[in-house]
Amino acid sequence: MKKAKKIWFNGKFLDWKKAKIHVLAHSLHYGSAVFEGIRAYSTEKGPAVFRLPEHINRLFYSASVLDMRIPFSKEEVKAAILRMIKINRLKECYIRPIAFFGEKMGLNPKGALVNLVIIAFPWRGLFGEKKIKVKTSKFIRIHPRSTTADAKISGHYINSILATLEVKKAGFDEAILLDFEGKVAEGPGENIFMVKDRKISTPLPGAILPGITRRTIIEVAKSLGYSVSEKKIEPRELKKADELFFAGTGVEICPIAKINKILINQGKVGEITLKIKKSYQEIVRGKEKRYFKWLTFVENDKGNRV
Repeated sequence: MKKAKKIWFNGKFLDWKKAKIHVLAHSLHYGSAVFEGIRAYSTEKGPAVFRLPEHINRLFYSASVLDMRIPFSKEEVKAAILRMIKINRLKECYIRPIAFFGEKMGLNPKGALVNLVIIAFPWRGLFGEKKIKVKTSKFIRIHPRSTTADAKISGHYINSILATLEVKKAGFDEAILLDFEGKVAEGPGENIFMVKDRKISTPLPGAILPGITRRTIIEVAKSLGYSVSEKKIEPRELKKADELFFAGTGVEICPIAKINKILINQGKVGEITLKIKKSYQEIVRGKEKRYFKWLTFVENDKGNRV
């Protein structure tokens, strides 16, 4: 990964190498942290952060699930992110705010200091322009009655790590996890969409993290004239799909060319996937004025565009 110059740590800008935590941090031992994955894109008006308010709202919601009180307001966090991009002179970047508990032993985090760190650095994304091969994992998504599935909690991701390690060893790029009922859930860090007979479907919320990119794709696809439904999807339906793609901040819109041993659309990127991908790329780069509502433009200290 490419490093940036500064990291925002509890309100201070530190050199990249000096941003450190104590080995007894509660979140390090128990996964009791919450985070977001956000991206900023280059536009004609300078860098713009995609759907920043929605990401910050979810960060604070996730924190509330752990009874964690972030010691900064939402507006302060938004301002810090924009300032980070300016200080690091980034035109495009991945942004990772993470809130975590400090030194404390024992499962109850009460009394531990809550820290907030914001990292921003250049990143092309998880798979770039690659068409990927996926495999159904033997690991299922965490049962929704075991946790709060729509909170972005660090500890949840051990489930994703196990699935990723499993399928990587088998020669695949990414995993698909099923839910406790055996229905399709999502990827390790992405939501999945299926196209059949020119109709788009995606798994229902419940056992998944209903992503902000997922929400974006549903709205964009409908605006392009496609029918989109949220429903329970059987694993066998994926193998008969006309098109499959992942959606998420890290992968953006990522075509799936193969699932297990089955080629999808003869291994080619589908027409609808391409159309949605193209529209998404235009939106995040400020080429669609009607979607400016989703962009927070980064300005310099004098109020002019960077």
